[in-house]
Amino acid sequence: MSNAKLAAVHPVLPSQDVAAAIEYYTKRLGFTLRGQDSPETPRYAVIERDSVQLHLQWHDPAEWSAVERPSLRIVAAGLDDLFAEYETRKVLQKNTSIRETPWGTREFAFFDGDRNGLTFYADLGAKDHA
Repeated sequence: MSNAKLAAVHPVLPSQDVAAAIEYYTKRLGFTLRGQDSPETPRYAVIERDSVQLHLQWHDPAEWSAVERPSLRIVAAGLDDLFAEYETRKVLQKNTSIRETPWGTREFAFFDGDRNGLTFYADLGAKDHA
């Protein structure tokens, strides 16, 4: 029997402008900047909010159409409060709402400035989904 255990995942999100992405995630989504490769023209950065850590990596805009953008699913306690926070900060796209899914979650989703998908959700079976 193996003692191996996966502990966390830290996705790397592509960005055409890492400085703008840092600004978006810290000022609008409530993340904290943990580090970046250059204070003047960052091409790589680490941001964090609570237990979620994301990495931002520059990609050449000339090659942007070939860069695949991920869609992240982030478990969130206090989903209604988070939705209200993001609604106040005007980060939600038109018609974004919290919905219940056939697979047993409550969730809402939107895209960041680089069109990376962000879905925040709570399991309907979990105690803290409101």
